[in-house]
Parts: sequence; structure tokens; C-alpha cells
Amino acid sequence: MKELLSMFAAFFRIGLFTFGGGYSMLPMLEREVVVRHSWATMDEVLDYFAISQCTPGIIAVNTATFVGYKRRGVVGGIFSALGVIMPSLLVILAIAALLTNFMHIELIQYAFGGIRIAVGALILGTVIKLSRSAVKQWWHALLCVAAFAASAVFKLNTIIIVATTIACAVACHFLLGMRGGKKA
Repeated sequence: MKELLSMFAAFFRIGLFTFGGGYSMLPMLEREVVVRHSWATMDEVLDYFAISQCTPGIIAVNTATFVGYKRRGVVGGIFSALGVIMPSLLVILAIAALLTNFMHIELIQYAFGGIRIAVGALILGTVIKLSRSAVKQWWHALLCVAAFAASAVFKLNTIIIVATTIACAVACHFLLGMRGGKKA
């Protein structure tokens, strides 16, 4: 139990002081996991970090889970993951508690309206940037419009949209790519 609490505390510190995403946590991971506690070698930590980038979820949580699992199995993975998540959870709860006391203030409501507009603009900018890099052929544009319509108009499940788009893209690539020997 002592080691589990030590893992929780170490990953709590990592979660508390890591700002800027998963990459900024590497120095703290090295200090806590490799140097201070010898739970893994630096090569192992880099492997866990690389795998964490390829698996769904947050890099910090995935890496903590891998390190904890390697050391103490499923329970170690849970303690490590909870440790890295807990600081963010506590901060979010504190902000939420404070905001409920001030949401009735008109200025706060206007501020959140501005935040929503800014976030919408940032998302739109990302969509435009992704579209420019993804849409190279006429059929890419057709798939893009069809996927958007499936989501926005017909409210289809995201998994169905992604799976269908993948299947259509593969089919178009082979069908259109085989004609004339051109790459689609």
C-alpha cells in the first residue's frame, strides 16, 4: 500500500506542475519515475510515452497508467492514473464552485459569451486548416461534404460516419487510382 500511495503522490505532483501538455511532463517523469523511485528506466518511460501518443486518451494519463501497471499491475495503473488526474479535477471543481456563485452577474455572462465566440472561431480555423491539408481530390471534397451532412443534418453516430468515410476513401482510391495509372 505504501508504494501505491507513493505512486499516487508522485503522479499527483506531475499532474499538478505539468503545464503545456504531455511533452512538458517528460522532465518530471524522468525525475520522479526514473531517478527518484526507479520504477522504470528512461528507455521504458520513453517507450510508454511513445505508446501513449498512439493510444486514445490523454498522454499524461496513458503514461501514468503504463508506469503504474508495469510496477504494480492494474491497481498500480489505477493509482497512478488517479494521481495525475486529481489536480485537474480539483481545479475544475473549484472553478465550477466559484462560477456558480458569480454566473448571475451580467459581466460574467458577457465574458462567457466572448469565450464561446473565440472557441468557435478557433475550432472553425482548425477545420479550415485541416480541410486544406486533407482535401486534395474532387472525391475528398465530396466525402467531406457527405460526412458533414451525415453529422450536422442527419445526426448519425460519429463511429458510423468515420467507418463509412474510411471505406469510401479506400474504395475511391482503388477504383479511381486504377484508371489511367494515376494516384487518386
